[in-house]
Amino acid sequence: MSRRRSNRVKNSRYVTSPGRVTIIDDCEEDEFLHHRSCWKHIAVVNKRLPKPKRAKELKIFESTAPCFYDECIRRGRSKRRIKCKFLVSKLRKKLNSKAFVGYLDDVNRDVWSGFSDEKKNSFVYLDCLWFSMYKSENHKIRSSVFDSIKTRQIFSKKYVFLPIVYWSHWTLLIFCNFGEDLDSDNTCMLFLDSLQTTDSSQRLEPDIRKFVLDMYKTEGRTEDPRLVDEIPLHVPLVPQQTNDVECGSFVLYYIQRFIEDAPEKFNVDDMPYFMKEDWFSHKDLEEFCDKLHSLGTIH
Repeated sequence: MSRRRSNRVKNSRYVTSPGRVTIIDDCEEDEFLHHRSCWKHIAVVNKRLPKPKRAKELKIFESTAPCFYDECIRRGRSKRRIKCKFLVSKLRKKLNSKAFVGYLDDVNRDVWSGFSDEKKNSFVYLDCLWFSMYKSENHKIRSSVFDSIKTRQIFSKKYVFLPIVYWSHWTLLIFCNFGEDLDSDNTCMLFLDSLQTTDSSQRLEPDIRKFVLDMYKTEGRTEDPRLVDEIPLHVPLVPQQTNDVECGSFVLYYIQRFIEDAPEKFNVDDMPYFMKEDWFSHKDLEEFCDKLHSLGTIH
């Protein structure tokens, strides 16, 4: 029964008589609310209203809307997930950090597992909250970030992905070849933003450079801090979102496509490589989201 019909019933003039209230009061109210349009449902709903003596009207309703609840064959709700065009996954909404991590773990387990061991060992992704935690004024929180980073062995990887969620907006920072000599043309940072009109890269760059410098210090690296501070930060013009909620999905797909398309030897002189406005279409993104949602970890 529709909500509109239910409201009409709730405001109905037909109310329970004292005799019928006794019958209903002996039973669980929720049980009869499942009856919906029969006289027992109406009796339960109208218990909440003042009880003028309308036994005659209730008697009429009982005769015109008898209860067939016990005669119907019923089964439990199916646990099978049905694909429907009206079904909206979290990927179609603004992603929070928990959902983002869940989907990223899905990609790691079900998509990247098909990569060769050499390719899988060439990259690592960091927790999406570490950058915002680093910006905390609490020293213990900041220290915990670098304690965690040490376990990721980032200086042995070609590519390190750091998803950033700040100002309720998702962006992606990629460290390229941080284990190599800083004098080479291979070491750089990439900042991928699906909403470049916000100028997130310019506003975050000072904190990004502090984060990187502290990361080098914590790892006990001997590189000249001046060279670390001069690591190029590139902001390629990548595909842009078309609404205000897709940024998290774009970051997930940036990671996926970068791993698929990244060259064996990354060189700054060859920028921007594949990272252009036509890198992928919105349809490609939608197919990726549908595939990821079908994994079923998060609904």
